[in-house]
Amino acid sequence: MLTRDDLTVADCLEVMDEISSLGVRHLGFKDVGVPLEVQRELLARIKASGATSYFEVVSETPEACLRSARAAVELGVDCLLGGTDTAAMAQIVAGTGVALYPFCGFPQGHPTRLGGSPADIARHCREMVAGAAAGVDLLAFRATDADPVDLIRAAREALAPGRLIVAGSIDSPQRVRAMADLGVDGITIGTALFQGVFAPVRIGIAEQLRAALDCAA
Repeated sequence: MLTRDDLTVADCLEVMDEISSLGVRHLGFKDVGVPLEVQRELLARIKASGATSYFEVVSETPEACLRSARAAVELGVDCLLGGTDTAAMAQIVAGTGVALYPFCGFPQGHPTRLGGSPADIARHCREMVAGAAAGVDLLAFRATDADPVDLIRAAREALAPGRLIVAGSIDSPQRVRAMADLGVDGITIGTALFQGVFAPVRIGIAEQLRAALDCAA
């Protein structure tokens, strides 16, 4: 994710140019941080690279989330992450080919924190997949009410055959490997790369990203 602290980075276009030769197959950004015209150009560069595109909604009000869902359709992203009104968002993306991965649990604030128990997460996962979502976006390591691993296990069990993306605070190779062991389908990494903490001995966003790609492989 070309994001830091739940915002698309202001120099996202320059970063995209810097990393375009690395062969990253999945790239995304938030609905906040840069204006729509920059989002549009960023998406064009992501598509030109051949990567699958992700647009994550972290706006705080229901109205803003739905506006962002409409913007995702207008932009032509491949996957829409975040938001909680699955029924309304499913209507917006219906027939567009955009895959929907709403937040499960009770996200709030910015940067987003996640409330909810494992039972809440499991229930939301079942409801969201039944409501035409391709899977869920789980902010497991932003949890305020439960152990992150318990939430991931509850989501994984409840989701089959839906896909599970764990987003937020994936900040080390150890955590990436733990997600693989738990059967997570995808993760997002942004802030840890831009802060240089994912691989502290490597300098610059491109080298941080190389480290993340090596770990994921």
